[in-house]
Amino acid sequence: MSRLNSLVEKVSENLRDYAWLLFRVFVSAMFITHGSAKLLGENPQPFTGGGMTTVNIGELISIPMPFDINALFLAGSIELVGGALILIGLWTQLAALIAALDMVMAYLIAHLAWFPTLNNGELAAMYFFSFLIIFCMGPGKISLDAWLEARQKGNTS
Repeated sequence: MSRLNSLVEKVSENLRDYAWLLFRVFVSAMFITHGSAKLLGENPQPFTGGGMTTVNIGELISIPMPFDINALFLAGSIELVGGALILIGLWTQLAALIAALDMVMAYLIAHLAWFPTLNNGELAAMYFFSFLIIFCMGPGKISLDAWLEARQKGNTS
């Protein structure tokens, strides 16, 4: 059994960087599709004057957006641009933090309930936790962030 465990450990260790890259790319690519639908789809969201100009969290809080800005446009921008940054691994942790906060707001605004499956909030919850993990773990070795860091270390030595 210890041979099997050591084999599994060795294989997983060899695949770790590639698996992390695939996770980061897959999550961000799916996130980008939501942003592109909001900004470039059949019914693109305007920057101001339409869409969601008031943010309502349940029946508890109602926040008017300043200058009549459309909250759906802002969410779509975070999903499209933030997703692209996470995809290529540039400013990954900042983009992941903003994306995670965006998903908290999406959950509170559109899916407010304790059990995500009953309110169709499981996707927002999964994105939140995925981006929280990316924020905490960083972009990984295969990313523009890692390449820029290695390049900077090479220039300072």
